[in-house]
Amino acid sequence: MSADSPDLAAAKRLLDAAKDQGFRFQRIAPGPDGPLLGVRETPEFLDELYLAGFWEAGACTAIRRRRYALVVPGGLPVTARVEGDALTVLHTVVKDWACSSS
Repeated sequence: MSADSPDLAAAKRLLDAAKDQGFRFQRIAPGPDGPLLGVRETPEFLDELYLAGFWEAGACTAIRRRRYALVVPGGLPVTARVEGDALTVLHTVVKDWACSSS
């Protein structure tokens, strides 16, 4: 993937949009290309985004969990899950999950 690739530019814009929507990212392995973990907490949902191997199918995932006021045995239930390359996962989180969590 070249530095001026349209896919890379789109992924960077989607990553910026995810940050604008409240995701907090941290690099979870050393190096400039180490995997990223993003978390967004809203009153309704807890969203987790894992980005690694940006262009490999199945290398990136996102999970949306519904939040409850009560303690739920086994953790919060998963309401949505997406797996794929970075563009697929970021697009789903930024576009499809944005309306529900605003």
